[in-house]
Parts: sequence; C-alpha cells; structure tokens
Amino acid sequence: MARYSIGVDLGGTNLRAAVIDETGALIDRVEGRTNLAAGPEAVMDDIARSILELRGRCGGQLAGIGVAVPGIIEMQKGVVRESPNLPGFCDIPVRDEIERRIQAPVHLENDANAAALGEKWAGAGRAVDDLVLLTLGTGIGGGIIYGGKILHGFVGMAGELGHIQVVPNGNPCACGGHGCLEKHASATAVTLMARLLGLGENLTSEQVYHLARDGNAHARVVFATMGKALGVAIADLVNIFNFPLYLLSGGVLAAWEFFAPAMFEEVRRSSYVFRNSDTRIGKAELGKDAGLYGAARLPLTA
Repeated sequence: MARYSIGVDLGGTNLRAAVIDETGALIDRVEGRTNLAAGPEAVMDDIARSILELRGRCGGQLAGIGVAVPGIIEMQKGVVRESPNLPGFCDIPVRDEIERRIQAPVHLENDANAAALGEKWAGAGRAVDDLVLLTLGTGIGGGIIYGGKILHGFVGMAGELGHIQVVPNGNPCACGGHGCLEKHASATAVTLMARLLGLGENLTSEQVYHLARDGNAHARVVFATMGKALGVAIADLVNIFNFPLYLLSGGVLAAWEFFAPAMFEEVRRSSYVFRNSDTRIGKAELGKDAGLYGAARLPLTA
C-alpha cells in the first residue's frame, strides 16, 4: 500500500475516521456517534480509539493524522476556542490531548476548511489551485483555498462566509449582525421562510424541496429567495477573489434546480468579473466525505 494518512471528521452527531493513501484512494474507515453527553474527554478518547484502530489495521508508512472539527480554532496552539455544534468544547486543547493519547503528531483544522481542501485534492476542485467552498447546512460555513492551501487569515478565522451580509437590516444573527447569509440561505433559513409562508410549522428543508418539486408556488418562492441571497454573496466573493471556481455543498443542493436560476441571475447582475470571465459556480463532489479527505490531506502537505 502507498503511504497513507488518517483523517478524522468530528461532527455534532457523527464521528468518522478514514485511511486515505497519498493517491487519494480511501482504504478503510470507521464511523460512530459523537458522544457529546459524556463530555470532551470521552469524545477525545473516542477519536484516539478510532485512530489507533485504523493504524493497527493498516500498519506502516503512516504519514500523519489530521482532525477536522467545527468551530473557532486557535491554529498555532491547536485549541478549540468555541464550537456551537460541540457543547463543552470551549478552550479545549484538542490537538495536544489527542497527541497525548496516540503518541503521534496531529494536525487540527476547522471542518469547513478541511472540506474545501478535500474538494481541491480529490473532488470538484482537482483542476484548480484557487477555490471557495460554501457549505450549506444548518448554518453556512466556508473554506478558501489559495495556491492549493487553506487561507487561514490573521488568527485562523478566514472563511466565515456565512456571515457575509446579504440583506441590509435583515434577519438577526447569533453573531450580532443582521442579514447574514446563513440567516437567508441555510437549511434553517429555508424552513423559517416556509413557516412564514404558511407551508407548515415543522417542515424540514428536504420536505420544502419536495413541495417545490411537486409544484408548490410558495415553496419555489422560498428557494428563489435563497438563491438570490446566495447570488449576492457569491458575486461579492467573485469580485474580491477573482478565483476560477466557487463550490456549494450540503443537503440543500438537492434543490439546485429551484435556487440556482435566481443565484446565477444575481451573480451576473452584480459581478462584472463573472460576466466577463470563465468563472465557474458548481456543486461539490465529495459530499459528507469532503472533510475526511481534507483532514487526511493535512499531514501530506505539511
């Protein structure tokens, strides 16, 4: 087997780890639930156990270990400062704690950044060195790849794309702002708009999509509104970065046919750069595995 690394993707619901070799082939994997109720120490024990299990099955030529987690990370210290999806993970030295458990170096990274790196390495971004990934989920995250590497910014918080303002004086956001992208284009935003339009009190974004697919006019308005908000943000990103590729990922992509027309219309209207270049906006390819690939890639590029 070629030299390999182990990538771990820690989410609020699931903990997944995989062996991926330097050619990008996924060799082995383990999955389980994230035991948040037991606290951070137990979760880090589970991470270490997954890594050791995979390392034991694959033997030598391990290049390293990468761990992707949601939240704000102080990159130099390997500390998770805050993570809304991981209650209890506040000022936790995740990197050092896992290294202590497995007696091997660990590369820690934000999950959206890792997903962007995964798409660059083994997904829809293979042909480019510069791209932006927007992850459309309960909220909206993002990752920026420049020159084939993650753009971290001053303190490691570059890529907070869900907090681009797309609607002046729009919906209030937990970040303290108003009109943030994730309040107007996330799965949560889709369900809120559906409720306000009288489609139902407890619909999921998937159910709203099914209504749109069945011809419901209000459901289609929801996705057109979402698409316009996305278009405003992507037009800004195109104008700022002039990258060749902007990718979208997440479960809401199933509704592409309903939100993409409004998105492209807004980008064309708002971005002279987009209208006069071969800039592409498209779907990510790796789905939920993007973070695994990106985490595994970290030690191979260190």
